[in-house]
Amino acid sequence: MSDVGDGLMLGSDGKMRCWWHGGLEDYQRYHDEEWGHPVANDIRLFEKLSLEGFQAGLSWLTILRKRDAFRAAFAGFDFEKVARFTEADVERCLADPGIVRHRGKILAVINNAARALELKDEFGSLARYVWNFEPKPDTRPSTLDYATARKMATSPESIAMSKDLKKRGWKFVGPTTMYAFMQSMGIVNDHLEDCCCRPLIEEARNRFVRP
Repeated sequence: MSDVGDGLMLGSDGKMRCWWHGGLEDYQRYHDEEWGHPVANDIRLFEKLSLEGFQAGLSWLTILRKRDAFRAAFAGFDFEKVARFTEADVERCLADPGIVRHRGKILAVINNAARALELKDEFGSLARYVWNFEPKPDTRPSTLDYATARKMATSPESIAMSKDLKKRGWKFVGPTTMYAFMQSMGIVNDHLEDCCCRPLIEEARNRFVRP
């Protein structure tokens, strides 16, 4: 693995990738197999919204390496189940060394599960709601270089989603958090121009049936 500049890394397989996985095996696998692939599954979307909230103040790699423990603690992020969590579940989570033991963030997931049920009732699915915030193609960069990518911490759409979710009572859903969510769930494709995954993601997004 070598850094070739311009935000790209050359892997041992001879492929160029975005810089941020740092050559770590599990992080590179996440980069290749998950990040940017379009998602319409409500439970996966709720999981990512929840984990992005837990990431606040931490690195995504820290959360990624605890993801299995988070799934076990939060009923696989089935928001119908999480919405029924009690104070006993909160205490159970606070005692779980496998997750981030932050009462405010744990309570936010439970609160947000109830709010997700409300969105499902209103829109038919959580997926249909979040994909409403997909940017129009002509508002996105035609190419994505390292300098541009480094500046893209929010977008008008992530700001709008954050504002709307907060109005609906969601917690830990700031504009930067929502943009990271959009990147990871394929609502935008922010793999760099010469990353081996960028054309694969574009192809997947072209095939993807929006909810």
